[in-house]
Amino acid sequence: MPVVVGQLQEYGMKFNGLVAALVVSLLLICELLLGGDGLEPGVRLKADGKLIDTDVGHAAPFLFDLDSDGDRDLLVGQFGDGKLKFYFNTGTDKKPVYGKPEWFKIGKEFGKIPSG
Repeated sequence: MPVVVGQLQEYGMKFNGLVAALVVSLLLICELLLGGDGLEPGVRLKADGKLIDTDVGHAAPFLFDLDSDGDRDLLVGQFGDGKLKFYFNTGTDKKPVYGKPEWFKIGKEFGKIPSG
């Protein structure tokens, strides 16, 4: 939290020790009352009985109903090669069940999105 006080000082706000302590205390109280960042804990997803992972680089997941069946399917782009995998959802939005992944292809070639 001291970083916040430092950022405010950069904008020309003057703080003495007491005011800085009060600001930090109020920010901590708000964080406790609001439950942190409001995000649920992360989970590892499985598809076809295996943990979902990328071959190269980090992942860019996105949920979208690709097959128009009323539940969102999982798309996972991987930064390293610019390739994209589809995981079709055979469950529901609340309880997804992802099947075997399929690569996005154009003809017989991998569809790629260049990075950078």
